[in-house]
Amino acid sequence: MVILPAIDLLEGRCVRLRQGDYAQRTEYGDDPLRVALAYRDAGAAWVHIVDLNGARSGSPSPRHLRTVAELARESGLSVQFGGGIKSRAAVEEALAAGVRRFVIGSALARDPDLAAWCFERYPEEAVGGIDCKDGRVATHGWTQDSGRAAEDLARVAARLGARRLVVTDIATDGMLAGPNLDLLRRVHQAAALPVIASGGVSCLDDLRALAALGSAIEGAIVGKALYEGRFSLTEALAAVSMV
Repeated sequence: MVILPAIDLLEGRCVRLRQGDYAQRTEYGDDPLRVALAYRDAGAAWVHIVDLNGARSGSPSPRHLRTVAELARESGLSVQFGGGIKSRAAVEEALAAGVRRFVIGSALARDPDLAAWCFERYPEEAVGGIDCKDGRVATHGWTQDSGRAAEDLARVAARLGARRLVVTDIATDGMLAGPNLDLLRRVHQAAALPVIASGGVSCLDDLRALAALGSAIEGAIVGKALYEGRFSLTEALAAVSMV
């Protein structure tokens, strides 16, 4: 299982939100490159970057691509990027900035034609994003309820050609309450696709529990637990390597 340390960007600063609430944020500094370099030096191969401004805006393009480009170039990390990918132009801009994989979230729920184009043209680079609360998919930076069940959108993503999914449980994100294993199992079973888990990881046992799900879980995104020193990235990588 791959560990993807997270960097969430809001107005150029590294932040974490509680349950996706922009009014409940904790700032962890204004130098995302420094954070990325520390992750690289600790053994990370990937970093998961979220453009929070782009996620909730009506703009067709992300806001932080210049920062992302610098981070990818200087750190050498493979970047998985989400937030504001709402057009073909945004996809091309993200890839030109050095993004290795991009997450289609709101567009997957609201623009199936764009999602299908992404999965067909960039089958390895495009990742389906399913963000949900109480089993229902949320869009636009988690500010709007789409009215769809997570499993239903997972099946749609599979039909459109997705090869993997990032699944975020908003209720646990930033709460250090443990991942929603039942949700992850249900989405994996619905789509028959590997899942990258996001939300709730608080301790090494949480990572071991995810890794124990086997091929269903391809990776785990870890944010607040690393920022707050619950464990180090080195410890996380060692823990999952032994499962």
